[in-house]
Amino acid sequence: MNSHIILLMIITVAIAVAGALIANLIHLPVPWLLGSMGAVLIASRLGLKLYWSKYMRDLGTVIVGYSIGLSFTKEALKLIFAQLPSIFLATIIIIGFCIGLAFIISKMTRLDYPSVLIGSIPGGLSQMLLLGEEIKGINLSIVTFLQVSRLILIVVFVPLFVFSPFVAHEPSSSSITIHSPTIGLVDLFPSILVFIPIVVLSIFLAKKLKFPTPYLVGPIFSTAIVGLMGFVGPTLPSSVLDVSQLMIGVYVGLLIQFEEIENKAKMFGVAIGSGIMLLLGSGGLSWLFAHMKDMSIATSVLSLAPGGMDQMGIMAAEIHADLSMVAGYQLFRLFFIFFVVPPVLRIFIQYLYRKKEIAASMKEMKKAVPK
Repeated sequence: MNSHIILLMIITVAIAVAGALIANLIHLPVPWLLGSMGAVLIASRLGLKLYWSKYMRDLGTVIVGYSIGLSFTKEALKLIFAQLPSIFLATIIIIGFCIGLAFIISKMTRLDYPSVLIGSIPGGLSQMLLLGEEIKGINLSIVTFLQVSRLILIVVFVPLFVFSPFVAHEPSSSSITIHSPTIGLVDLFPSILVFIPIVVLSIFLAKKLKFPTPYLVGPIFSTAIVGLMGFVGPTLPSSVLDVSQLMIGVYVGLLIQFEEIENKAKMFGVAIGSGIMLLLGSGGLSWLFAHMKDMSIATSVLSLAPGGMDQMGIMAAEIHADLSMVAGYQLFRLFFIFFVVPPVLRIFIQYLYRKKEIAASMKEMKKAVPK
């Protein structure tokens, strides 16, 4: 890493920390996530050259994964297994809603439906981009912009809702403390020395097994398994979770490359409209599930929010929602979308393109036939 990149990273950190401190001063929810994200997004739009290594994002994700893993107790797992049918149903409803929403948007805007569809599925940017690259005819700029803008909208609006006076913040009966402001870094030792190699090994195995988001899933599974065996990891200082929020927030804030977007006004309208509709749809489903299940509104919203599991995990930890339940819903959807949705989408989109080609050929044949 050369000195120029190091300087850019220092500038980026300074801007992100300033944004987080301002967000904390004005009492924004999850200030180290929202403040850092907003600050670098604004700074990059003003023309400042910023840089953030994906390794920093990965490190932040590892911290969140470890924290989520701490929440998986035997009692929590029993609750999750009891709710598996509901988790499956919620996943199907959310994906079905996204498919229908993509169809409506493509009809209203005349954008390519398969591209809008892949851009609308809440399954992780990297996975959907890989799928888009594999299928001929997909507009990757549409996919990227829709995925990133949806993520940013969710990261902004979900915490504003769950931290609002409309949502009760009573700690879940099954939640445990995974971070504390009274704990210092020195309190992590020596226990944390056992977990560092375990977490590193779990990331390696998750990569080998081609799991989605290995830097998140690996630490979740390894920390949970070791904890269930009787050796529970140490609770993290709140400052460590704040740093992880900043690492992830900066990455999200720098995701959108505005100069690469064609027809900006139209795409912004599409992105905001689809994001709001998806938020409203998942919000309605969250309200329904909260009343059907023994679940708080906050836990239900974070469980069903079509955003990244790391961001939802951070928010669940901050408001002492049922983090294990949030992770259970989000993990199931993550694996379902990673392993089941891509092959089904690939077949469906290829069918749509073949149908389109046949229709175009028939039209050309009709033109060629003399009247």
